[in-house]
Amino acid sequence: MNVMNYRNYCARIEYSDEDQLLIGHVAGIHDVIGFHGESISELRRAFEEAVDDYLETCERLGRAPQKAYSGKLSLRLEPTLHASVAAKAELAQKSINQWVSDTLYQAACR
Repeated sequence: MNVMNYRNYCARIEYSDEDQLLIGHVAGIHDVIGFHGESISELRRAFEEAVDDYLETCERLGRAPQKAYSGKLSLRLEPTLHASVAAKAELAQKSINQWVSDTLYQAACR
């Protein structure tokens, strides 16, 4: 899966062979924001326009736009996994929080 980011919103990108279009949907919120384009640059413009339009529409309606999560995540790990994560973080000279954040970013956003 490919991801685009704009103004703290993430979109998942897919290809429709039937329509021969790149199709995107904003992820992490309940409101539906979709867009499409024939090229990456066209898709990027459509994504940015869709997010800007969403934010403007919310403002016109006097409604707060949905945000994608707070940034806080609580995990429960098996003790052996916790120990392994702590060791990896120490070897990387990072806090556990920073190491987990970096590792998840690499897995989710690349």
